[in-house]
Amino acid sequence: MEDSLTFRRLDERDLPAAAELFCHVFTQEPWLDDWSDADQLRLYLHDLTGQSNSLTFGLFAGGALVGLSMGHVRHWYSGTEYCIDELCIRTECQGQGLGARFVREIEAACRGTGLKYLFLLTEDDVPAYAFYKKLGFTESEHNVAFSKRL
Repeated sequence: MEDSLTFRRLDERDLPAAAELFCHVFTQEPWLDDWSDADQLRLYLHDLTGQSNSLTFGLFAGGALVGLSMGHVRHWYSGTEYCIDELCIRTECQGQGLGARFVREIEAACRGTGLKYLFLLTEDDVPAYAFYKKLGFTESEHNVAFSKRL
């Protein structure tokens, strides 16, 4: 399968496939997100893909979208970074090295445009945590995520 992989930046024509993949992955274990509200999903995907600083990548196998990264470019004092808001590999394709390949492609694309860092948040009790550590991401000692329900 690795030979038939294609990596590219996505645009608005790819949104239906991106929405399908996103829902397919994140409505299953371990996330179990409820994306049944189509308007909320549309707005969320627009937040991630429809801004002037949005940056979205896809990994295709045999023409089908199997990997998705949605985020934005942020200019920071230590260098410009790609902040990954969502990254996923189609559930049935996980465990085959596609995620690692996808992240390497993202790194190369970002490096090629002068970006200096990849930044993302994940939970420490999901498989993604070990995946990112394995790929050389380091856990920030000083950043803490806060939220408050209104």
